[in-house]
Amino acid sequence: MRVLIIDDSRAMRMILKSALTEMGHDVSEATDGRQGLERVHESGPFGLVLVDWNMPEMNGYEFVQAVRQDHANDDMKLIMVTTEVETSRVTSALEAGANEYVMKPFTKDILREKIEMTVAV
Repeated sequence: MRVLIIDDSRAMRMILKSALTEMGHDVSEATDGRQGLERVHESGPFGLVLVDWNMPEMNGYEFVQAVRQDHANDDMKLIMVTTEVETSRVTSALEAGANEYVMKPFTKDILREKIEMTVAV
């Protein structure tokens, strides 16, 4: 599956890319929501996007809102991967169109489980 990682942390992108590649996914990267949106527009919807909340330019919440405005992206699965743990933030992300929420730090097993739950729906 084609997966897009959007995170301003190079280290986090490397960790996620390594885990996703090991799971057999084709991985692309973006450093913020705006660049992520450009990647989606350039190459069409991804099967899955892992997006951080806190980033410059366009944060993950704004990315989710923008993606969900275009019905061509309705089948694209979105998982917020973030340090934001407040219940109101989780609720906001899910209401905006995120399919799932993973809190940092996480293990590879938790990531795999969340991905399997998300893409199975």
